Amino acid sequence: MTAPQTLPTPPTSRTPQETHVTGATVWLTGLPSAGKTTIAHELARTLRAQGRRVEVLDGDEIREFLSAGLGFSRVDRDTNVQRIGFVAELLARNGVLALVPVIAPFTDSREAVRKRHQAGGTAYLEVHVATPVEVCSVRDVKGLYAKQAAGEISGLTGVDDPYEEPESPDLRIESQDQTVQESAAAVYALLNERGLA
Repeated sequence: MTAPQTLPTPPTSRTPQETHVTGATVWLTGLPSAGKTTIAHELARTLRAQGRRVEVLDGDEIREFLSAGLGFSRVDRDTNVQRIGFVAELLARNGVLALVPVIAPFTDSREAVRKRHQAGGTAYLEVHVATPVEVCSVRDVKGLYAKQAAGEISGLTGVDDPYEEPESPDLRIESQDQTVQESAAAVYALLNERGLA
């Protein structure tokens, strides 16, 4: 019979404060093509360069792998947002900075995610990427605005489906007036200010 395996004793030279890393969720909400995902990836690069554990929970990837089968009704959109919120909170409470560039068009859905984080004592920041619809439709990264204008799709958030803007987000970014790097730096500054960077 072999002796039971034991885990190695961690080094004791560090204080608990030095070994504890605070996670957080940064939810970037805004219209399609507002710049949410681009800003999140730019911020992630900066944070990873500093040795932080970061995950970007991209809305399109989540829909493909976690919410496949959901449509775009209000109920399905809410279900999708709550699933993403659950995963983000799970990551954040385990020391990861979860960057979530997801439209989440309804105030009550976003508020439910915030309350989930508050209940667990997990940091949550809401960033409104407040790019006007006119600018988003020119960017039209995925061709959604063109398809909607051609009558190929309906239910486009901010055009023929509602988008409820956050009334008091932790940060509002006017991405049309600054570079991606400046937008990411503004979110980084907020994280620093809250002791989360």
